[in-house]
Amino acid sequence: MINFTKSRAKAAREARLREALRQNLKRRRAQARGRATDEPERSEAESLDPAATSDKPER
Repeated sequence: MINFTKSRAKAAREARLREALRQNLKRRRAQARGRATDEPERSEAESLDPAATSDKPER
């Protein structure tokens, strides 16, 4: 009886966590899509090169 209750509780917890992860992923994807439409496209080299986005003068 106790094992059955524990397994049901564990299954319920896993289901809640699975749903929370799913909702988090949906929210993060929506945020990424929103950022992608707000920002102008940059080349991959610019996004990886910190000097390209820095306001400091080069030495």
